[in-house]
Amino acid sequence: MIEDELKLPECSLHEPYALQVLGADMEPEFPDQCIVIIRPSDQCKHQDYVFAEVDNVRWFRQYIRNENGSERLIALNPIYPEIQLTGVNWKVLGVIIQRNIRRKVKHYT
Repeated sequence: MIEDELKLPECSLHEPYALQVLGADMEPEFPDQCIVIIRPSDQCKHQDYVFAEVDNVRWFRQYIRNENGSERLIALNPIYPEIQLTGVNWKVLGVIIQRNIRRKVKHYT
């Protein structure tokens, strides 16, 4: 095989994709089993819902940036702890732009 045949088209890395929410972390806004559409991005803004990687673990959370500049990821369900982003290796993989619950669609950003 030629090396170029193994590469994905560059544009596919920039296309939105769907994931299914598993668990109650982001309830009630994003219930277990709902589908979210993610726009690939390495940037987000305060209160965006994001798909992020923190120390090699991927999370679906809401991004919060305080006035003092501190950053964290929060679950909407208060029984799950916040993830502080200070001093850890993390990156945004994408921003949630749509939610689908039993064919009822809601758009974000």
